[in-house]
Amino acid sequence: MDGKTETAERSSLVIGGTGLVGTYILDHLLQRGERPLVLSRSAQDRPDVDWLRGDLEKPETLNFPPFVTLYCTTDAILVAPALHHFFNPALKRVVVFSSTSVITKLDSEVAAEREMLHALAEAEQKIVEACHDGNIGWTILRPTLIYAEGRDINITPLSRLIRRFGFMPLVGGAQGMRQPVHAEDLAIGAIAAAASPAAVNKFYCLPGGETLSYREMIGRIFDGLRLPRRTVSVPPALWRAAFFVAKPLFPGTNVAMGLRMMQDMTFDAGPAITDFGWNPRAFHPVFDEPSVNP
Repeated sequence: MDGKTETAERSSLVIGGTGLVGTYILDHLLQRGERPLVLSRSAQDRPDVDWLRGDLEKPETLNFPPFVTLYCTTDAILVAPALHHFFNPALKRVVVFSSTSVITKLDSEVAAEREMLHALAEAEQKIVEACHDGNIGWTILRPTLIYAEGRDINITPLSRLIRRFGFMPLVGGAQGMRQPVHAEDLAIGAIAAAASPAAVNKFYCLPGGETLSYREMIGRIFDGLRLPRRTVSVPPALWRAAFFVAKPLFPGTNVAMGLRMMQDMTFDAGPAITDFGWNPRAFHPVFDEPSVNP
């Protein structure tokens, strides 16, 4: 779609404006008085933004008016080869979301995970190189466990399992430390990073505002569902042996996910705090009551 119908320079383009973090970025840009450009694969009817429908796998078909800041919230693996198609003389900053998984899971025992994360790490480097060649400032943000009650693919599926079965199996005591981070805090952080000269050409890990054990994280989900905490401890060997039988009860999971309950996955927020005022909320999710048909 040709977006060059406006002569005025726009401040921001958001790739992935229908996604979990992207929708919050839009909301906060609008609150600041901006009218952002938004690219997504699905058409949207939202009068307060200029929506462009397009496919990152066909970047040569895209055409935009000038914009100053590019926010990429969709898969960085797709963004990397298409990025130079978004460059324009007005562009000054590119803010891209990646994941702390490129640090914690590169040696996963699950081959598909390893392959995906190696591709993500390569995509990060391609983005850095493209921005360097284009003399454009970049910032790559690596969140930890992202959540937004009812919408995410990390915490919300766990809440649904708990609601369905009334308990949660925990492997090996589940004492591995976690730092879940809310999607809205990531949006606020991305906008702050884009405006900060100190954040130019840097990687940042973005943990949530609280470090807690996997066991306690699950307990907070029970609390958010207003259900009593009921967990069942499973020895690692038993988890391995029983997983393939139990897998239909836990769709979208793999055996390594359970074993990682015992591993610490924590990161230092200090650089983000110093450079752009990173200040995420503590983990106290609240889930709506399930709808009941009359």
